[in-house]
Amino acid sequence: MVSVDEYIIVSSNYIPGYEITETKGFVYGLTVRSRGVGGQIGAGIRSMFGGEIKEYVSMMEETREEALHRAMDHARAMGANAIISARYDSNDISDIMQEILVYGTAVVAQKVE
Repeated sequence: MVSVDEYIIVSSNYIPGYEITETKGFVYGLTVRSRGVGGQIGAGIRSMFGGEIKEYVSMMEETREEALHRAMDHARAMGANAIISARYDSNDISDIMQEILVYGTAVVAQKVE
């Protein structure tokens, strides 16, 4: 179980120690990102020598975080306090653009006493 800003997100279909009292429905968060010219040049040079391309790692971390927060905002707007069955999906849109999608099921979960 992951808690982001006191919001529960799990990849499983249940939350240990919680009862799901209501299913609100499908939620998602989507973003598309591209590195600036400077980042692309730096990544291109780094790729010639091999190893981790830090310019893209940081971009993807920020992108995943943004998509996750958008999914949380979507779920909150539906009245949910958690997301179950959470997944990430990623696609190239072009050589320099990446799409990240977070999706899952928004639910109302209550801690079992």
